[in-house]
Amino acid sequence: MKPELRRLGTGQSPVVVIDDFSGGVEAIVDIAAALAPFPALENNYYPGLRRIISPADRAADDYVEGMLRALAPFIAGAFDVDGFNLLEASFSMVTADPAELLPPQRAPHFDTTDPKYYAVLHYLNVAPGTGTAFFRQRSTGIERVTEENVDIFVRVAKREMATLPTDTGYILGSNPHYEQIGAVDAVPDRLIVYQGSLLHSGIIPPGMNRSINPREGRLTANIFVRGH
Repeated sequence: MKPELRRLGTGQSPVVVIDDFSGGVEAIVDIAAALAPFPALENNYYPGLRRIISPADRAADDYVEGMLRALAPFIAGAFDVDGFNLLEASFSMVTADPAELLPPQRAPHFDTTDPKYYAVLHYLNVAPGTGTAFFRQRSTGIERVTEENVDIFVRVAKREMATLPTDTGYILGSNPHYEQIGAVDAVPDRLIVYQGSLLHSGIIPPGMNRSINPREGRLTANIFVRGH
């Protein structure tokens, strides 16, 4: 493992980046491929397919448990928590056509206002030029959405969303409404951890392979935990 702690934006929010996390990413892709095809989730803005991992998925569940045990000291050190609980784990694939995205899918988003809710993203099968970007809402200066600022963030975001052209596709870099404050390139077997309250978006270039085959498309493991 090659760990690094980065800090982003005016808030100096921590982002943990660990390269060569598992040392065996091909075996994890095999585990994901055995669960394919993945379903499309209803009432979810994720732009693709997601296979929730349950204890019945023995190999996948063992992978998640092992990952979290290895991650524990890094999460504790970066975010000053004593421990964490697993909320959800899945294998995910971005498959949505840029021209068919809903307005909320064309802008940065946040997962929750809970400051101790952390997203763990393990890049498994990924193409060059992809990754994860973090943003600041220009008109408000908001980088991390909290209980105190969520109302103004949502109000401004809805107003600005209405001004976006319908063919913008996935956000790439800064635009008139959001400034990119940092990014992590997707590299196979790189793992990152960040607060779900940070404004973020996947970096999805126009020509990316959007195959539903885990061995060909953009495959990641997405895990959410809450610190205590």
